[in-house]
Amino acid sequence: MKKSLLSACFIMICANLAAQIYEPVKWVFGFNDLPAAEKEITLKAIIERGWHLYDQNLPESGPVSTTIRFESIRGGELVGKPVPVEKPVSVYDKQFSMDLRWFSETVTFVQKIKVTDAKRFAVKGEVEFMACNDETCIPPDRIQFSFDGKAIKNMPAATTTTTAATTATTTATTTATDAVAAVAAKEETPEVAIGESDSAQATSPETADITADITKSERLATAKPEADKPIVKTIDPSVLWSPVIDELKALGDTNTTTAGRPYLYIFIVGFLGGLLALLTPCVWPMIPMTVSFFLKRTKSRRKAISDALLYGLSIIVIYLVLGLIITGLFGASALNDLSTNAIFNIIFFLLLVFFAISFFGAFEIVLPSSWTNKMDTKADTTTGLLSIFFMAFTLVLVSFSCTGPIIGSLLVETATSGNATGPAIGMFGFALALAIPFALFAVFPNMLQTMPKSGGWLNTVKVVLGFLELALALKFLSVADLAYGWRILDREVFLSLWIIIFALLGCYLMGFYRFHNDSKVECLNVGKLFLAMVSLSFAVYMVPGLWGAPLKAISAFAPPLYTQDFNLYDGEVHARTSDYDIGMAIANNEGKPVMIDFSGYGCVNCRKMEAAVWTDARVKHIIENDYVLITLMVDDKTPLPSPVEVNDNGRTRTLRTVGDRWSYLQRSKFGANAQPFYVLLDNQGHPLSPSYAYDEDIPKYIKFLEDGKKKYSN
Repeated sequence: MKKSLLSACFIMICANLAAQIYEPVKWVFGFNDLPAAEKEITLKAIIERGWHLYDQNLPESGPVSTTIRFESIRGGELVGKPVPVEKPVSVYDKQFSMDLRWFSETVTFVQKIKVTDAKRFAVKGEVEFMACNDETCIPPDRIQFSFDGKAIKNMPAATTTTTAATTATTTATTTATDAVAAVAAKEETPEVAIGESDSAQATSPETADITADITKSERLATAKPEADKPIVKTIDPSVLWSPVIDELKALGDTNTTTAGRPYLYIFIVGFLGGLLALLTPCVWPMIPMTVSFFLKRTKSRRKAISDALLYGLSIIVIYLVLGLIITGLFGASALNDLSTNAIFNIIFFLLLVFFAISFFGAFEIVLPSSWTNKMDTKADTTTGLLSIFFMAFTLVLVSFSCTGPIIGSLLVETATSGNATGPAIGMFGFALALAIPFALFAVFPNMLQTMPKSGGWLNTVKVVLGFLELALALKFLSVADLAYGWRILDREVFLSLWIIIFALLGCYLMGFYRFHNDSKVECLNVGKLFLAMVSLSFAVYMVPGLWGAPLKAISAFAPPLYTQDFNLYDGEVHARTSDYDIGMAIANNEGKPVMIDFSGYGCVNCRKMEAAVWTDARVKHIIENDYVLITLMVDDKTPLPSPVEVNDNGRTRTLRTVGDRWSYLQRSKFGANAQPFYVLLDNQGHPLSPSYAYDEDIPKYIKFLEDGKKKYSN
């Protein structure tokens, strides 16, 4: 009793502290008209970021639980109890002094119901709920919902869903704020709306199929409009999902089908990776050894030089073929999907940690000696070009333990290029940087004498790479954490780990501690001193990020700001919704154009744009005041109510997650598959201007937004 009183007082105090009416939870009710007698009622809560909705059946002394009550049922009977599709988060709440369960961002409750008389069928109910954030709570609220026999189509399932997808003219979105409401445009149309984002696609037969199947998963309940509710005309969902690729091209769009990173960027990334590989203990000692081998192989200096040049060319060919094979096996689209796949990112995280531990000296990674011995034998027994090729292959195998992590990171980076030749171009840059020294030292052998000898400095390079790989590994874990919503690596946790890693790296370079493979150093050289200063300064630079500073320099790697629990920064831009169809309904109701932001949890350039461009005061003002921003995460792993098969460019593809659905929307409607991808639409889903890809030019981005506004107003 005492706890209940304290809880009630806490709720009332929090409610009184709120200077205005604030309703952070929006509800969407749906009726899933399944072919069988057993149907489904869905109650979906869309929760603003930073807020949480409490689960069902919490202890009486705690906050108000989410409760779904059915006041009257006619022509049917309930089957079981309402259950949430998503799993709640369990935490210990200090305010209530107990373990609580809640949902964030979104949750869908499903209630099965058996229809016994379709003509008499009617059901009425309400949902009672309470939501809180870290500072305040809203008072408990109730939202009513109802369905009648018009929600049931007495026809075969395939015909029912297709008809619903193409003829529905009512969108009724019931929310806690009543901000979006719609009524039928035609009186004879049944009062069941195709709702939420699960309505529809294009007008082709294949698109109609996905429209029908997704429509089955969520249909909005009948919402009788009141006099003070805004009334808007219904938008045909098939129009919202229909392709506009030709319209974009007519506007001069150059991002469709080829949106991604430029070839020069991919080449430079690969070239820098090759230069970095040269400084590893596996590759550096090979330079004088192999060049000397070629110079001793023949008495003719001209012949030795030509052999060395062919050797460098062989290295390039080997890595280039590797890039082409990877592209051929997976394809550009699959590589892009793979780079944002949570399971792949977890595997790569573990792989990088494994390599980092090896670089610290815990153990050595070596390929089976039989492989290198066989390549050596081939190089010795063959002659001409073949022997040179086998010698190059030996170098690739011997250096694998050092180049493997670099090549893997390179392939992940180039996989997001959105084009089929990205990995091949990246591998060409890598191999070129690796091959140049061998050719140069063969042409000018006296340069070998000025080259630093192998020694303890190479192990230092290896340890530094170990620290960098450990930091990079956290980026891949962060992608998986965001995609699955685990929230184990929020921004402040990520930054804390990076601060520790780079502080330890700076202390290592200063000589405060050594690994067992390091040589004893009597004094600190200037190079290490400056590198230590850079590392320690970088660690200090990240400290304000623990309180919400944007940290633009690492925005591409750190988790988004909204994952941070304690955030004093308010300059970021928040999307109005993460659902396409709901966002289009909101924009239509408010009479504003739409800005679609195709993004991803693993999208590096998306974070750069959000930190470098969206935080500009002019850009932020235009997006928040003149547009309805819809952010669609193409790697969101939230499962759809049921898998949906679609025809995607002649191939049958199964959509299983929310991210699959948004990725399909981007490809089918806009003809693009890389992120970030921004497109401005009117309220019928037609483009207002050419799309915009990754470009941190703020004036150019402002012009992009202003052009869309002008076209919409006209």
